[in-house]
Amino acid sequence: MSRRQKKIIKNVAIYFGLACVVLVTLFPLLWGISASFRNDSELYKYALPFSIHTLLPVNFTAEAYVKIFTDFNFLQPILNTLFVTVVSIFLGCIVNSVAAFAFAAFDFRFKKILFGIILLSFMIPFEAIALPLYSIADKFGLVNSRMGIILPGIASGLVLFLFVQFFKEIPGSLVEAARVDGAALPAIFFKIIIPLSVPVFITAGLMIFMDQWNSYLWPLLIARTREIRTIQISLSSFQQERSTLWSCLYAGSMISALIPLFLFLPFQKYFVQGITSSGVKG
Repeated sequence: MSRRQKKIIKNVAIYFGLACVVLVTLFPLLWGISASFRNDSELYKYALPFSIHTLLPVNFTAEAYVKIFTDFNFLQPILNTLFVTVVSIFLGCIVNSVAAFAFAAFDFRFKKILFGIILLSFMIPFEAIALPLYSIADKFGLVNSRMGIILPGIASGLVLFLFVQFFKEIPGSLVEAARVDGAALPAIFFKIIIPLSVPVFITAGLMIFMDQWNSYLWPLLIARTREIRTIQISLSSFQQERSTLWSCLYAGSMISALIPLFLFLPFQKYFVQGITSSGVKG
């Protein structure tokens, strides 16, 4: 066998292996999309034994999508979640970037200790602080409100860390030159730092978006009425007392999964650039 033939066989094996990995990775998404365009009786009928109809609909129908919006008012939780995520992104980027600018550009007492505490904060599981946090929210009258869902997600140790690492790579001479010219700190931050930090702001925004969009435990605790429930909580309404509306559950899950996917894809380049530019600096 010649060297060229060996190389061709090797490349074919590599591409075949990659194709298998892609198929396994995408299978849950493809299965969910297929199941969302079927009714429950067809899902049960072709579940076993396994056949081509297990994967592909026999009677293609969008009944489940119509039902979740007409019978379950699924548009309301989508709008609630979009509102929560948009406000969280705006406030989270402002709060974390301003705090990170202080850590990156200035020296003050207990700076390293405070930064260490912040780094430890995102290593603590949210489940460990959920009940104390609920108690605090209840005392401030934030239970059963959209702001009660939003506020705990604004300050993020991981997002602040990304901003700090990115800001450290901005030449300090730019800030010093602006201060010598008489620019105030807010003007320096908004007119110099932010325009240079677009990738990390997009990265931080996407991270906050994904955290809030996929959040389940905190909205479950804080949102008592259907009017302010988010999309992840509303998916549980398809699991009824005696049965589960599988086609509706798949339809709602696909909407919940595809909206972040379509948002992430256009900003993927900036997300990767923001992560790589915010690498740990010695």
